[in-house]
Amino acid sequence: MPPLSHPVSTIRTQVYDIIKQNICDGVYTPGQRLQETELAASLHVSRSPIREALRQLASDGLVEEFPNRGVFVKEFTAHDIQEVFDVRVLLESYAILHSPAHITPARMEELMGYLDQLEHYHQQDQLEDYIRVDAQLHQAIIRLGGNRVVEQMYERVHSLIQQFRIYSLTSKQRFDESVVEHRTVVHCLLTGNVEEADRVNQAHLTLARDKIGDYLNSQAGRAAAP
Repeated sequence: MPPLSHPVSTIRTQVYDIIKQNICDGVYTPGQRLQETELAASLHVSRSPIREALRQLASDGLVEEFPNRGVFVKEFTAHDIQEVFDVRVLLESYAILHSPAHITPARMEELMGYLDQLEHYHQQDQLEDYIRVDAQLHQAIIRLGGNRVVEQMYERVHSLIQQFRIYSLTSKQRFDESVVEHRTVVHCLLTGNVEEADRVNQAHLTLARDKIGDYLNSQAGRAAAP
């Protein structure tokens, strides 16, 4: 990567964004140590913005700092995922139930656009693209709540689970069910049936949570095996 040559505040933001995205994309894996010197060399910056980025990422819950050991990408447990999804359900339910006051023709078109993309990627069996648009659709739903605090809280929640989203759709059956659930939620939002949209979305999130939890439990089981 070429050296970052911008004002100090911009460099700090860029460094933070790059490391965060690498964690969310799985480039830096759970449990991996993040060394300041190595990160500074790879990003062609001093250690100061690296240190500040790692401090912020610890506040975000994406890394953990252990005295005399260093900074490591956080390893999530099934219980952690349960807690994160509990909050996610609350935030998305709020947005869905408040959506009638904020939905517009432009936002309806946006929702349909995301749904069309999901159905296309599902038909093409393009899981990674599907997951990317899936996240965009849920973020659009959050914006329907018209509450900036909810949007900011959701951004943090989204970052915590982004690296695990693919594990919620590992089976073909779950992949097929997911597109049907999204279709139902969008159509209910477009027709103002927010109670049904909320019910289906909560069921959708619960299934995703359980699949991710199963994956993390299986990983923990392998690690504990002799």
